[in-house]
Amino acid sequence: MMAAMPTRAPSPLSLQSPVPLSLIHGQGRVRTGAALLVLLLTVLLATPGAAAASPADPAAQPSGAGLGPDRLPHCGAVVAAMSPRDRLAQRLMVGVDAADPATTAETVRSTQVGGIFVGGNATALLTNQALRGVQAMSRIPLAVAADDEGGRVQRIDDLDGQLPSARKMAAQLTPEQVRQLGLQRGREQLARGITVNLAPVVDLGGQPAGAVIGDRSFGTDPGTVASYAAAFAEGEREAGVFSVLKHFPGHGRAVGDSHKGRVTAPSLDELRSADLKPYATLLGPGGSLADGRTGVLVGHLDVPGLTTGLPSSLTPAVYQLLRTGYGFDGLVLTDDLGAMKAVTGTFALPEAVERALSAGADMALWSSGGRVSPVLDGLAQALAAGRIDPAANDAAVTRVLTAKRVCS
Repeated sequence: MMAAMPTRAPSPLSLQSPVPLSLIHGQGRVRTGAALLVLLLTVLLATPGAAAASPADPAAQPSGAGLGPDRLPHCGAVVAAMSPRDRLAQRLMVGVDAADPATTAETVRSTQVGGIFVGGNATALLTNQALRGVQAMSRIPLAVAADDEGGRVQRIDDLDGQLPSARKMAAQLTPEQVRQLGLQRGREQLARGITVNLAPVVDLGGQPAGAVIGDRSFGTDPGTVASYAAAFAEGEREAGVFSVLKHFPGHGRAVGDSHKGRVTAPSLDELRSADLKPYATLLGPGGSLADGRTGVLVGHLDVPGLTTGLPSSLTPAVYQLLRTGYGFDGLVLTDDLGAMKAVTGTFALPEAVERALSAGADMALWSSGGRVSPVLDGLAQALAAGRIDPAANDAAVTRVLTAKRVCS
């Protein structure tokens, strides 16, 4: 989640009446000054055209030529001005300790990552405007993400109250009521400094409530899921929070828990017939969320007919399906690369991040925190060696900055 700074308003002092000159210079000096002023005005008015200012050089005039229709600078110029390392840093969303604002601020200052992820139940980072101090450490506005879904997965419930689970929302509320709920929650999130909510879940449910997806899903019918997910996301977006649909291409009917190991989803043909329909409805041409203010989170799934040996988050064909099969050109993030054994069981974090970005993710997310510099060092080497394509890297950075409303 950088527009031109607004013109500074005149200070209140500049709007006050001047102090009477007689109190400073005396009446005689006032009369002399007034006479000189009358003489000057007489000369100016008597000279044709003298009172009109000379036309300024057109080239020196302020111009909006470098701005897009939304008055933001063009991303091409913004990205071109960034160093290769800073571009790579924008593609990282790093987990931080919500109990330690000082360390969080130092992480952002020293690495200039594009985003941070606030997990767990600690609240120090979400109170007393602590995240303003963290934002101040970033040269480019920072994306601050949380997974505040409701039910079993929420982050500000101790501060702002409970959200019902997706399953309960669909059972007890209308879509309009859910939109209002999303709007209220989005306002609460933004007031605490959260700018990105990794929600709603658009996986199809049907599992027991406590299963890995379970009651995090709005239901088993693709139309119902799309309707309620759209409502929640639209409320969040109205509040100014960037929403994220998950877990592409569909975790709801998968066997296994990617937190614990590899997971097998239904085949691609089966996913197309049901699980992928919410994405087509919401993000396809004319979709209600297809305007760049909603992203997609890719899960760690093995999908027959789509993946071969690697989880979906590390498989280029998965990102190609999202981009070309569903026409989505917005922000795409990975699920957690640092604490889910579907990935960590095979790859160390630096390699997992490189593989994800090379495969097509715009941002690599990990919740485990730790040292960011070794990851950036590895990515810089991969970019220099051509393992990360420079043009694709710039396109990804552009999507990150566009999602953060830095440029257009």
